[in-house]
Amino acid sequence: MSAEILAALVVSALPGMTPALMRQAFRQFECFQRYLESSPGASAPPLDEPLRHYRRHRAHCTRDAELAAGRLAALAIDLLPITDHRYPALLREIDRPPPLLYVRGALDLLSLPQLAIVGSRRASRGALEDAQAFAARLAGAGFVITSGLALGIDGAAHRGALASGRTIAVLGTGVDSIYPRQHAGLAAEILAAGGALVSEFPPGFPVRRASFPQRNRIISGLSLGVLVVEAALKSGSLITARLAMEQGREVFAIPGSVHNPRVRGCHQLIREGAALTESVEDVVPQLGGMLAYKAEEAGLSVAAPPALSVDEAEVLAALGFDPLDADTLADRTGMAIPRLLAVLATLELQGLVDNLDGRYVRIR
Repeated sequence: MSAEILAALVVSALPGMTPALMRQAFRQFECFQRYLESSPGASAPPLDEPLRHYRRHRAHCTRDAELAAGRLAALAIDLLPITDHRYPALLREIDRPPPLLYVRGALDLLSLPQLAIVGSRRASRGALEDAQAFAARLAGAGFVITSGLALGIDGAAHRGALASGRTIAVLGTGVDSIYPRQHAGLAAEILAAGGALVSEFPPGFPVRRASFPQRNRIISGLSLGVLVVEAALKSGSLITARLAMEQGREVFAIPGSVHNPRVRGCHQLIREGAALTESVEDVVPQLGGMLAYKAEEAGLSVAAPPALSVDEAEVLAALGFDPLDADTLADRTGMAIPRLLAVLATLELQGLVDNLDGRYVRIR
């Protein structure tokens, strides 16, 4: 563990230290080591008092930080202070960026292009299907899907992303404490598939109601845009979307029936300027340029779509982006079922089509 990360652990544990003061120390000194090494009176009074404690108890503070670093290592948790070059640049730009991020899993994902998908915990079946299908297609298009591991839309978004890409879960607890418990298995799948769990709270941080709205600014702050699948007028999803608007991110909302109170939040967002979203084509063109730019910045390449045979192109055009069973698709294309299934299998291998329990859906 680097000296700067140890310094961040020291600073975070100083008496009277708060996230706001850590951000102030970052703005003034650019790294926490420099803050700890600064001379008396070099910082503003609120920062000077914790520093005096450190000078009086330097050995004790250092020992505690080393013990904390050992606990993180034992739990396979990485610590990213805001001073670290690996800290996601988009998140650093927001109001009140978390001074520390605790990460389990793939650190590289945090700086890749992300799209957040959020919505109701008590979602309708149709909304859950939409969230999973959108996440699968968008992950297949190159976006990391970010959400909050909550029941409902969050869980569906994570599962959809796992079908064709990777996903990040931002928690309102420590990354060693999965909430809700029903999603412990999903969290394990995310990690096994090369995803990540992220929190601004240290290991062992318990479930607290106020922590979940607080983490919403991280979900939107990490992302290029936020897609709201289903949300009532008073919901955490609307908080996330409005934070995204304040952060200058793109906001997308899927409309629904005017008689469904669960989608009134989406309709309100559309009135406020969110993009009315009916398909992936409403999302990707707005974020595609940024996707290519971020991939190039990260030294990656965005793969070109594979060349298609006549049969493959015909099936893909007939399929569209709505799930269809093989019989319906055979009627549309005029192909015999054995030939059609062979073409679909080839399209699946190319990452263009997904099989959702016998119903085929186009990813891109």
